[in-house]
Amino acid sequence: MLGILKKVFGDGNQRYLNQYQKVADHIETLEPDMQKLSDDELRAKTDEFKARFQNGESLDDILPEAFAVVREASVRVLGLRPYPVQLIGAISLHEGNISEMKTGEGKTLVSTMPAYLNAITGKGVHIVTVNEYLARRDAEEMGKVHRFLGLTVGLNLNSLSQEEKQEAYNADITYGTNNEFGFDYLRDNMVLYKEHMVQRPLHYAIIDEVDSILIDEARTPLIISGTAKKSASLYQTADTFVRTLRGEQDYTYDVKTKGVQLTEEGIEKAEKAFRIENLFDIANVTLVHHINQALRAHVSMHRDEDYVVQDEEVVIVDQFTGRLMKGRRYSEGLHQAIEAKEGLKIQNESMTLATTTFQNYFRMYEKLSGMTGTAKTEEEEFRNIYNMNVIAIPTNRPIARDDRPDLIYKTMEGKFRAVVADIEARHKKGQPVLVGTVNVDTSELISQLLKKKGIRHHVLNAKNHEKEAEIIENAGQHGAVTIATNMAGRGTDIKLGEGVIELGGLAVVGTERHESRRIDNQLRGRSGRQGDPGITQFYLSMEDELMRRFGSDNMKAMMERLGMDDDMPIESKLVSKAVESAQKRVEGNNYDARKTLLQYDDVLRQQRDVIYKQRYEVLDAENLREVVENMIRRTVESSVDAHMPNDALPEEWDFKGIVTFAEGNLFDEGELTEADIKGKEPEEVVDVILDRVKVKYDEKEAELSSEQMREFEKVIVLRAVDSKWMDHIDAMDQLRQGIHLRAYGQTDPLREYQMEGFAMFEAMIASIDKEVTKFIMKAQIRNNLERQKVAEGQAVKPNQGEEETKRKPYVKRMELGRNDPCPCGSGKKYKQCCGK
Repeated sequence: MLGILKKVFGDGNQRYLNQYQKVADHIETLEPDMQKLSDDELRAKTDEFKARFQNGESLDDILPEAFAVVREASVRVLGLRPYPVQLIGAISLHEGNISEMKTGEGKTLVSTMPAYLNAITGKGVHIVTVNEYLARRDAEEMGKVHRFLGLTVGLNLNSLSQEEKQEAYNADITYGTNNEFGFDYLRDNMVLYKEHMVQRPLHYAIIDEVDSILIDEARTPLIISGTAKKSASLYQTADTFVRTLRGEQDYTYDVKTKGVQLTEEGIEKAEKAFRIENLFDIANVTLVHHINQALRAHVSMHRDEDYVVQDEEVVIVDQFTGRLMKGRRYSEGLHQAIEAKEGLKIQNESMTLATTTFQNYFRMYEKLSGMTGTAKTEEEEFRNIYNMNVIAIPTNRPIARDDRPDLIYKTMEGKFRAVVADIEARHKKGQPVLVGTVNVDTSELISQLLKKKGIRHHVLNAKNHEKEAEIIENAGQHGAVTIATNMAGRGTDIKLGEGVIELGGLAVVGTERHESRRIDNQLRGRSGRQGDPGITQFYLSMEDELMRRFGSDNMKAMMERLGMDDDMPIESKLVSKAVESAQKRVEGNNYDARKTLLQYDDVLRQQRDVIYKQRYEVLDAENLREVVENMIRRTVESSVDAHMPNDALPEEWDFKGIVTFAEGNLFDEGELTEADIKGKEPEEVVDVILDRVKVKYDEKEAELSSEQMREFEKVIVLRAVDSKWMDHIDAMDQLRQGIHLRAYGQTDPLREYQMEGFAMFEAMIASIDKEVTKFIMKAQIRNNLERQKVAEGQAVKPNQGEEETKRKPYVKRMELGRNDPCPCGSGKKYKQCCGK
């Protein structure tokens, strides 16, 4: 069927190759013209291309000439002339595809051409590698070509300072690792000043070893975890304080909104208890948060109604179904406050400050392309998730490698004996051998067996990249034996030593099949580079994990019936086909798992995009007053809706509740009374409150310089957004962990996650609005305003130790309650005298 379709529609890969071949032929014809140019004339071409692009010419129009310029520069600077097939690979990369090029075909050199062409736009090009050693090597080697042509080259390393990173990102072409590019994106969306951001908008990326980064690491999230500036002891202290408060006198409870807030007397008690002058000073934001959550835990959350205590843990009760929701936790520290109330061990605060996946990070680039030796088996995934086609580029010379059929043994013991015997025989005649293992345990086992035989060898464990590259480079030398896990040493060529070609080239010995055909193909591809001879042989046993997983018992029984012993292999196409179909099934399962992960992460991605976009607008804005006033309006409207619902009669409206809300969040006591709003419609009540808010806002602004007020707004908004977003990430993570259980109730977990995630996001936005409203209207503004991080963050993946937050010294001062006698000797209360 596939053959008929190919005849009718043509092979898609061949169609692309034919198209690219015409462009490559055109580039070839330009070579004599380029050879005539002096170095300076060749360099001047860069400015000419930039001008042509600015004047409206497309990159596709400039491509043949630009690629011809890079090829000529490569010959002059590196002494390397890209082959026609490398030109085809480069054209494919420029089109936003994956160029599948076999090992040794010069992928690194291929990347110089599309990188140069796309750098002409001035928007920056990122070349992404799997480790810093390769990034440094390529920036140094291939960077020579770009620098020769007048472009700037940056190297983005983990160890760089903010200024050095900005310089690296402002270069025309930036080399770096996938981890570092991803973490820089997350860190940029946590900065307090936009001048501290390092990345420019993401334009074009070329990913080396694209299957490793976009497939193998797709399920590993990038996480910046942090030391949250909240501690268990503060929850306990707040809990102890709240137990001393009395209802109505010290706090009010609004049944409709489940809102609890301190009265004037409650505020005075808090100031006395915690020895502070003003509870609503910006320095006390964290304390206010803890007191509020402790109040909510005691007043609005009821044991055996809203939650139960089970196995020393607080378990939420679903308010609609009455079911226990294990694994879910209340957000914003409410769960910890309930734990303090119930005398349980307080679980850690939310520690994830920012997170994304490589899938979602790389999909943000305007154009994405990649190179690898093995991608065809995952073509469907690349097309569906990243919208990239995989183009198999022909090799420069025909492949002369001998890929032998698999040898299958009855037991693992028999298999390893055969592997060692094969290595020993090849080593004796001086043929280099590369042994591929699926895991570190197997590589250590083979290493021990070889030591017993006295065979010198190297073991690669992928920890030291520079040493790894050196070992891999020498793996093709006469008599070399190298044991490597299948992923080790990627991105480095194995060149054959003197006299090795006559011995049959590099022998690759696979000790078992990987669950992905692509990884097996990578191992095979180590041998036979650039038309060199080579041999590959896989050894399997019926006890291998892949064979066990897919019913090898029958085959093992058959081998026993035939009287086959441990040292007698079978060479069967039937078994090889069964192994391949097993691999296809596993690949399908893994693809489904990655696809599902992406669907879940997409929910958070949409929310992340909204928050990060708005956060940037806050950093970028000159004046946030309009934004803040909109937040206050939404908060007021929400409160008025709750106390004056449309479906209630006017005599049932709760004007007292509105006044209590206004005193707790907007005004001082007595600034709004019931008489001011009674007899009015909800819209009129909102207008009355907002008119008074505007007056109070203007008064605040008159007290300070405009500059201070604008900075005050930013301080408040950034703090609210960052702390609420951090809690929201934690809440979404908790939801995600338990959501699969919904499938038992015949509901689609993903749909439930989307709906609940959306509701939680809306609740978070309302919570941000309320916090900003409260602190803008109630907080005292000090002269030494300073933006502060909600928490100190560290990128999790590079395994760095977390920074210790420095403790500030405690300064003891004379503390006065608002009802204490005034120290000036007037005989009046402090609040009616100097404390006004």
